Amino acid sequence: MGVPPERWDDASAVVDPSGAGPRLYFQRVPEPKRGKNRLHLDVRAAPGLTGDERMGALEQEAERLVALGATRLSRHEPRPPLDAGHVVMADPEGNEFCLD
Repeated sequence: MGVPPERWDDASAVVDPSGAGPRLYFQRVPEPKRGKNRLHLDVRAAPGLTGDERMGALEQEAERLVALGATRLSRHEPRPPLDAGHVVMADPEGNEFCLD
């Protein structure tokens, strides 16, 4: 997928062996810490969807979360093959998370 060998250990995941629970994905990022986040969550809001259908589902979930007190920060368009697109949000305390 174009990831250089020196970056192969920059991410890992914890997976429920039964497949019932969520997958927790941990990824090292190059940019410096911008806020008080100790953990950044990517929330799967459009599993199995691609393109406009995926981004529409993410927009719908973003609207629902804004109504509950979240803040929409930015939208990132799909850039295949590695980025399917996502929406960056913040909880009421300013902690960032992504709708992915």
